[in-house]
Parts: sequence; C-alpha cells; structure tokens
Amino acid sequence: MALVLHSSENKNAYKALIAAEYCGVKVELVKDFQMGVSNKTPEFIKMNPIGKIPVLETPDGPIFESNAIARYVARLNPDSPLYGSSLIDYGQIEQWIDFSATEIDAGIAGWLYPRLGFRLYLPPAEEAAIASLKRALGALNTHLASNTYLVGHGVTLADIVMVCNLAYGFKSILTKSFTSEFPHVERYIWTLVNQPNFKKIWGDVKQAESIPPVASKKPAQPKEPAKPKPKEEPKKEVKKEEAKPKETVEEEEAPKPKAKNPLDLLPPSKMVLDDWKRLYSNTKTNFREVAIKGFWDMYDPEGYSLWFCNYKYNDENTVSFVTLNKVGGFLQRMDLARKYAFGKMLVIGSEAPFKVKGLWLFRGTEIPQFVIDECYDMELYEWTKVDINDLSSKGACESDD
Repeated sequence: MALVLHSSENKNAYKALIAAEYCGVKVELVKDFQMGVSNKTPEFIKMNPIGKIPVLETPDGPIFESNAIARYVARLNPDSPLYGSSLIDYGQIEQWIDFSATEIDAGIAGWLYPRLGFRLYLPPAEEAAIASLKRALGALNTHLASNTYLVGHGVTLADIVMVCNLAYGFKSILTKSFTSEFPHVERYIWTLVNQPNFKKIWGDVKQAESIPPVASKKPAQPKEPAKPKPKEEPKKEVKKEEAKPKETVEEEEAPKPKAKNPLDLLPPSKMVLDDWKRLYSNTKTNFREVAIKGFWDMYDPEGYSLWFCNYKYNDENTVSFVTLNKVGGFLQRMDLARKYAFGKMLVIGSEAPFKVKGLWLFRGTEIPQFVIDECYDMELYEWTKVDINDLSSKGACESDD
C-alpha cells in the first residue's frame, strides 16, 4: 500500500510532500479532495475523529497532525539527512519545529485569521499577536545572522516546517514593509523556497503586497427585484426651503458624546485604584507589613471585588517559555481594563506541567462585562470570587505562592 496524503493543497500538506522529495519517498496526494465534503465522510472520520487535515494513510494505520506526518516521512529513509547526524542535531531540529509551531505559525494565525473572518477580530488581540510575532521573528533573525540553515550545514526537517509556515505568512500578510526589519529571515526564506525540492511543491512564492482588510461582519443582503417605475406625473413647482440658521445646523451636526463605561456610573468608592497601584509599585521592602496591610486598609468590598483565576488546561503547559508567553499575551489583552482592574499572574512549578493562576481586583462587585466580551482569554480560566469573610480565602490572597 502506498502512502496516501488526504488533504487539499496547503502549507501543512506541503511539509510532508517536501520531506518526501528529500527522502526519496513516494507520497500520493489525494486528487479532487474537497474540504467540507471529503473530510466529513465516515472513512475519513475513522482516520481522524475531529475531521481535520492532513491525514497520512500508511500500511500500519493513519497519522494526523502535519508535523507528526512530516516526522514519520522523514524517518522512512534511514539515510535521510533530515534529522541530522547526532543527538544534539536531533534535539535542536525538534526545538525549531516546536518554535515554528508555537511562535511563528501561531503568531501569523493570530494576526491573519481574525482578518479573514475565521476568528473574532479584536484590535487589542491583533496588537498582541503582531508583537509576539515580531519577537519570534527577531529571535529567528538573530540565529540566522550567522547560520544558513536552522541546524547544521544543510536542509533538515526543521527548515522544511519553518519555511512552510513562513511562506504561507509571506504570501498572505507579511508584506515587505513588515519583513524588512528581519533581513536574515528574508534571505533564508527566499533561498529555500527557490531550491528544487521546495519549488517543485510550492511553485513560485510571491510576497503579499498589502495586509488583508478585516472581513465584514454583515452578510451581503440579497438584492430586491426591481420594481416597475410609476408613470411620470407633471412636475410640480417645489418651494425652496429656507436655509437654517447656522446655530441650528451646528447643533444637528454636533457629534454625540461618547457613551460612558457603566463602571464610571457606579457610586464613588473610598478605594482609589491608582493609590493602591502606586503603593504596590513603590513598596520594595517589608511588602506584607506595608503593601498588604495598606491594601486591606483601602479595600472597599462594595465598590470592588477580588477574583481568583485558575487556568483550565494546565496539562498543556509543558514548555516553560511557551507558558510564559501565553500568560504575557493574556496580560497584554487585559490591558484594556487597566483603568478598572489590577491583577497578578503566577506560573508555578519547576517542572512541567506548569500551573497558571492569578488574583484580580475589579471595579464593581462582578467581573466587568466588557472585559468578558473583549478579552477572549477569559474563558480559558476558571474564575472564583473571593469571600473576604472566609479567613482561608483572605489568607490565600496574601500568600506568596
């Protein structure tokens, strides 16, 4: 049985196809694969229960997830150079494959997919995705300043995965004005996509000339059938309206005042959030005696509320820098609540999986609705309101853990 790749033509399928070219392995791409149809059949669902592509059909059973498929293909030829020649080569190749997925591909998707309408578009989330992507490309650019390839002196599977993710980004959203900041990354991708095994699969890669506009949220309305024109009646003389006084026009055209945030309409509180933030920032010693005591002296349970948050998927936190980036992105998106909130997030543990938890102070007795609506990370955490009358809860708020 030949190796059959069930997928439409896309960057994730190309990883395995390019690896096959380097290894001299034959992988057949299913012809006329229709996304939304072919991946919904009982036969396909049996190979991948969630119906995603690509899926590689092998004599020993199916494999899904594009990087896993590419790894399998790369190992089919024991003489293939795609996994290097030493244990350190192997480790560094795996390192860059993970980096490509968690930093490069995730950053491009976080910027591009909301603009295409595949995810909810939120400007703060876009800013965070761009910042994260720039940080990743900066690190990659530094590495490539003294290296032609990611590992060693030839193409490895790390380069195949990285270039497939980058090429998709270059074609879709990474314009020249954006990538010019990373000249070594530019040199790297144009060198590799023009190598025969890459070009055979990708063809000519052209860089995007503009960033895609945000997809309209309003569906197109069907056109109404044209109505027959009424018979023309004799034109009547229309009296010209008198020009309105200037003052009246200005009144009508004056912009409406911006609606106030509901939190600004709450009764005044004895707690001034900025005072607490200054105390927190300026306390360098005796933190418990000064800052913690000061907090409880200020705290107004009628005007503010405290909330614990615990990440729901801690089992996924297996890489420390990825976990830290995840928390950093969440804090960036929560910046929209800066005027009404204060939070402290912790990554706990010296070994994976790492636990993520936090403590937040919000204006009002509930979590503000605009934060829930606009910060999509909120749903990834379990939120529990602190009962300050419960001494154990109050103690947990003061804990160094």
